[in-house]
Amino acid sequence: MLPLNYAMLKYFTCHDEACADDVMEALKGEYSSFTAFTKPKMQEALMTAEKNGLISESRFDLDGAGEVRVYYSADQEQRDTINSYIK
Repeated sequence: MLPLNYAMLKYFTCHDEACADDVMEALKGEYSSFTAFTKPKMQEALMTAEKNGLISESRFDLDGAGEVRVYYSADQEQRDTINSYIK
């Protein structure tokens, strides 16, 4: 099993766009018992990946509770970079 942050990044190599909720939903089967599997920590990991150029912010919206959701995506160059480091 990949480390959680690696699995999060790999998610963006085969999905066009996602927010923290989307990534958590997809990974919960394998990673829900991890200490770092919380929305604040996932959002922090996504922001870190964005600052490191591995993913990009694509849009914002509000969820049903009125909280801002940030969506991210990875272009082909970013996907290639992720795939070159995480097999």
